[in-house]
Amino acid sequence: MLLTWLYVPGDRPDRFGKAVDSGADAVILDLEDAVVAARKAYAREAVAEFVATPHRVPVFVRVNELTGPDVGADLDAVAGAPGLAGLRLPKVESPEAVRAVAERTSAPLDLLVESALGVERAYEIATAHPAVASLGLGEADLRSDLGVTAEEGLTWVRGRIVVAARAAGLPPPAMPVYANVTDLAGLAESCARGRQLGFVGRTAIHPRQLPVIVEAFRPSEAEVLRARELLAAVAEAETRDTGTVVLPDGRFADRAMVAAARRTVDLAERY
Repeated sequence: MLLTWLYVPGDRPDRFGKAVDSGADAVILDLEDAVVAARKAYAREAVAEFVATPHRVPVFVRVNELTGPDVGADLDAVAGAPGLAGLRLPKVESPEAVRAVAERTSAPLDLLVESALGVERAYEIATAHPAVASLGLGEADLRSDLGVTAEEGLTWVRGRIVVAARAAGLPPPAMPVYANVTDLAGLAESCARGRQLGFVGRTAIHPRQLPVIVEAFRPSEAEVLRARELLAAVAEAETRDTGTVVLPDGRFADRAMVAAARRTVDLAERY
């Protein structure tokens, strides 16, 4: 499981290599919002050239809006590239749109929900095709669509995406970008809130945000210890053919808690 994804504008090929070396777990080359209309063709060519070969970290491409005029050319340029780790699809509102893209590529698909309609169809979208690898939120457009001005206005929506992803058998969603690249304290607070809601990891728009994100989502020593104790206790209970077990600190544990404990241990080992 990855914790950090760094966005890079698709029309800035001078930054592609730097992004790969930034320490991010993955890089997202953006053909959509980060590129003005007049530079779409240039960005597409630059991105296609970069993903023509594999790189040290996974490189994803966010294509243009699925109902817009540029997405077809985007898919033609990058969908089969050897260095493409996956496609990031923005503003997804229907399972049909997801399936249409899946027919044109074998790449994993990361879906972004950015409208009220997308939120309402979150589970249908998440289960639209076996190629769907993750579900996430694009909160800037969603705020505009909903007229939300306060953080509290997105709490239910965030929970809805976490539930839809889990119900679809997908990994926990990563949080969307935090737009103020100088407010690292605010970023840390935002990550803490997202972690409480079930998000794991976050996209970033500047390398200085990466260590803050890792620190926010990396399990603490105490969390890792509890997870290891739980896994050991459940494994021991299985040898006794017992469905539940009480840990030394009094916690009641069963097999339903194993997945979360394993994720904690996996994250600790990776980070």
